[in-house]
Amino acid sequence: MTHLLSLERLSTDDIEQILSLAEVEPTPVLAGKGAALYFEKPSARTRNSMELAVHQLGGHPVYLTPAELGIGSRESVEDIARTLACYHGVIAARVFDHDLLTALAVASPVPVVNMLSETDHPLQGLADLLTIRQLYGRVDGVKVTYVGDGDNNVARSLAQGCAALGAPFTIAAPEGYWLRRAPAGTRQTDDVAAAVRDADIVYTDVWVSMGQDDEAEHRRTIFQRFQVTDKLLALAPNAYFMHCLPARRGEEVTASVIDGPRSAVWRQAENRMHTARGALMWLFQQD
Repeated sequence: MTHLLSLERLSTDDIEQILSLAEVEPTPVLAGKGAALYFEKPSARTRNSMELAVHQLGGHPVYLTPAELGIGSRESVEDIARTLACYHGVIAARVFDHDLLTALAVASPVPVVNMLSETDHPLQGLADLLTIRQLYGRVDGVKVTYVGDGDNNVARSLAQGCAALGAPFTIAAPEGYWLRRAPAGTRQTDDVAAAVRDADIVYTDVWVSMGQDDEAEHRRTIFQRFQVTDKLLALAPNAYFMHCLPARRGEEVTASVIDGPRSAVWRQAENRMHTARGALMWLFQQD
């Protein structure tokens, strides 16, 4: 089985190396090679950051959709993986079902990168960790509080990264929306004020993700008291605000917070490209 890039599989040293590589001059590790970028879900940041990262490393990104590959209908996942590996130095996939990523990695002779699945979002997690390190000069000891739907892919990857690098991680969410399979040391509570008080980072994500439209009204009701407002952020007077985007102003966060002076969301967005590049450089150093 080839390497499947996932925060859960990375050691503390691996993560530190990727973050460091994200901030150095790119080396052409993909010179003369393609990068197959498979998207089952649309994306703004993931597509742009990965295509530019591949280009900066000397490679050629190829955007692929389910209609083009027909995985599981026209061809098996194993045949697709082996075919793509004939042309590309790396396969990256943004999928609904994490098992598809695992199957690609088992069959592929080239590295496979998780650009997002229903359980994990490692490239976002790496960008978040790099952003925290840039803001504080370290990740170890930085208190991170995630507010909202705690049992999603962004929260899980961020929790894994924080656990690996020694950042205390708290989830403030209604009971029933806490992170399952949370890393050791993760604190979870429905007391949002207590969770945010004196945090260094206050993080949130949308309340209604893709595929949850039938739950939209219920979620907007149950998460209302977990909206990140100026009043809530005032409990952490030195904290930065983070959001993986896209954001819905007036739902999970007010415009005054996300567009305010303590918002780090645009640094996060830019760091998606830098950490994608760092992750690819790191992968090719493993050979």
